[in-house]
Amino acid sequence: MNIRLISFCAPFFLGIFVLLLWQGICRLWHIPPYLMPAPTDIAAAFARDWPVLLHALVSTLQVTFAALLISIVLGTCVAFLLVQSPLIERSLMPYVVLMQVTPVVAVAPLIIILVKNTQFALIVCAALIAIFPVISNTLQGLRSVDPGLESFFRMHKASRWQLLIRLRIPSALPMFLAGLQISSGLALVGAVVAEFVAGTGGNSAGLAYEILQSGFQMDIPRMFAALALITVAGLALYMATAQLRTHLLRRWSGGF
Repeated sequence: MNIRLISFCAPFFLGIFVLLLWQGICRLWHIPPYLMPAPTDIAAAFARDWPVLLHALVSTLQVTFAALLISIVLGTCVAFLLVQSPLIERSLMPYVVLMQVTPVVAVAPLIIILVKNTQFALIVCAALIAIFPVISNTLQGLRSVDPGLESFFRMHKASRWQLLIRLRIPSALPMFLAGLQISSGLALVGAVVAEFVAGTGGNSAGLAYEILQSGFQMDIPRMFAALALITVAGLALYMATAQLRTHLLRRWSGGF
């Protein structure tokens, strides 16, 4: 059998096995749904409340994609700025690291108070989590230039702009895409965390709000259904960015 087909199907069959095992344990030991719902209970909850859950998923994904876009634009701009001068890097890099190590749960209430628009406040919180991999990976990629090629460019009196466009950016592409793959998942995590902190409701409610409401109502199958949607969305984001990375790097790596 084709090796690629086996590698593609193996995770699927493993997931089916885990679900069947989960279902069997819950039914064999008569575990009540409010403690640990079986997969069929979760599926029934999703079938019952799918319009609300899908609306919440769309709301969360809107925050995720907006935060990811901001992270890409600002992250690459900051990386380009840092690579221009060692003095600039030494001056700004501690603040970049400080932004990463500060828990977003601690600063999210302040951001929500200062930013009057709740949706934009959620985007800012998610972007704070997602931006660091873009900055660090892009910066590392911009530095990882073949010294021989850099000497060749300088020998031909290439300007700093030509070095950046024709040498540094192509060299940084693999590292940038690796950072993008990490940031896509972190943007989703940041969106969910921000929604938990904000406790948003109404028409703009996301999946975190649905999880909170399900917990308050002891509707645990519905809570697991919302968690499953977050998991599926995160997996889809990872696979999409992985496919983008493979497509763009095919000429570098032969389609790894």
